[in-house]
Amino acid sequence: MDLAVITAKQVLQLLLMILAGAACCKWGVFKPSEKSVLANILLYLVVPAMVLDSYMVEFDPATFHNLLLAFLLGALALLVGLAIAFAGTLGTEKSVRPIMWFACAFSNAGYMGFPLIRALFGTEGLLYASGFVTVFNILIWTIGTTVLSGTVQLRQIARNVVTCPCILAVAAGLVIYLCRIPVPEILTGPVGAVGDMNTPLSMIITGATIASSDLKKLLSNPNLFRTLAVRMLLVPAVTLGLFALLGLQGMVPTIVLLLEACPCAAITTMFAIQYRHDEELAAGSVVFSTLGSIVTLPIYALLLTALL
Repeated sequence: MDLAVITAKQVLQLLLMILAGAACCKWGVFKPSEKSVLANILLYLVVPAMVLDSYMVEFDPATFHNLLLAFLLGALALLVGLAIAFAGTLGTEKSVRPIMWFACAFSNAGYMGFPLIRALFGTEGLLYASGFVTVFNILIWTIGTTVLSGTVQLRQIARNVVTCPCILAVAAGLVIYLCRIPVPEILTGPVGAVGDMNTPLSMIITGATIASSDLKKLLSNPNLFRTLAVRMLLVPAVTLGLFALLGLQGMVPTIVLLLEACPCAAITTMFAIQYRHDEELAAGSVVFSTLGSIVTLPIYALLLTALL
């Protein structure tokens, strides 16, 4: 129950930041097209700084064991989610199936997940969340882009993986953490301060996305509600059931499950544009799953408290 209450409070705080971002967009503080600049700052600077900061802690064997567990459980949860998304989109039109699959398979672990995990579990929680997000990014830039493009381009896939800012931050962080490299305060201070921007900046971007969307038009897409059902209900429920059957308990499984229960990945819309898929379905999935997560995340946290 405590986790559910804390989650509800944190989600409410995130909602207020989302509303602030929506207001800024509506009132002309910045144009909807300019949110891409904020998104780039978040992707290439803020999130890597936050991830790197989480590794600047004293080495502890138990913590390292949990980090390895986070990588393992993250891979398990994500692969299960990919399979559920495939099954959940069977029977849909071939033209929309790839983007529906992507929206169902990948959660918004970076924008919505990281702020929530940091609020609930602190720096140690972020360390374990980085393990999940590393596997998450590898799958997005390999299986995800292959399904959306319809072609296998090994050179481009390898390039996307090795140049992903979050993965590079994890690699650098692991070197610092495992080799126990002392980092002077003159560096840890700025890195930590930049990383602290993640929560408000990601919520402002989310708010701007919602404010710049035609919600009525998005609701008219017949495939939207099926996508939301698979992403917000089926994927978390099956993954939670699997973890419960395996007898998994503790902070790491809880963090992985919360990240997997987040709404559709924000990058879904950008990929829909890049690979010429249904942009309205992609945008609607991101917007309405984000709005729905205000209710579903606390409920999911309550289930985690009862079952794990």
